[in-house]
Amino acid sequence: MAFEELLNDPVIQKYLHELVGPSGMPVAAAPPDGEVTDEELAEELGLELNDVRRALFILYENDLATYRRLRDEDSGWLTYLWTFEYENIPEQLEEEMERLLEALEERRQYERENEFYLCNNCQVRFEFGEAMEFGFECPECGGPLETMDNERLIDAMDERIEKLREELHVEDGK
Repeated sequence: MAFEELLNDPVIQKYLHELVGPSGMPVAAAPPDGEVTDEELAEELGLELNDVRRALFILYENDLATYRRLRDEDSGWLTYLWTFEYENIPEQLEEEMERLLEALEERRQYERENEFYLCNNCQVRFEFGEAMEFGFECPECGGPLETMDNERLIDAMDERIEKLREELHVEDGK
């Protein structure tokens, strides 16, 4: 998939924005063909060099950019030539979704296996053991801790898990 196609996808735009933030988004959204230096990118985009370098390093850490170093024979200075590797984005998004699915399944299990109590004044939630330690009174305000029904939360997790499984073409692992 070409850079242009990838960058027109709102999911990929959001992914890149989450990685590099608003100051790095111009760098992520304008990948040049071939190699480019950080200085060239900063000048071309009208950005601070540090913002460009920060974005490039984040892209590098996430396997979306590579570099090669050249040493100037006369001055000994190193020049970094950057190449963008956006063809890895779909794979990485899928891996992120798999991690999210696993985390949601673990959290759902935790929600199902525990009993919770809530202070309606402070909106602080406690597990049964904690609530018992506090004598079913909120340690912040002294108000009573009441049983919390977390079925709506579990239902919302079930829906999200199902959607992720459908997107990933994964069967229920129960």
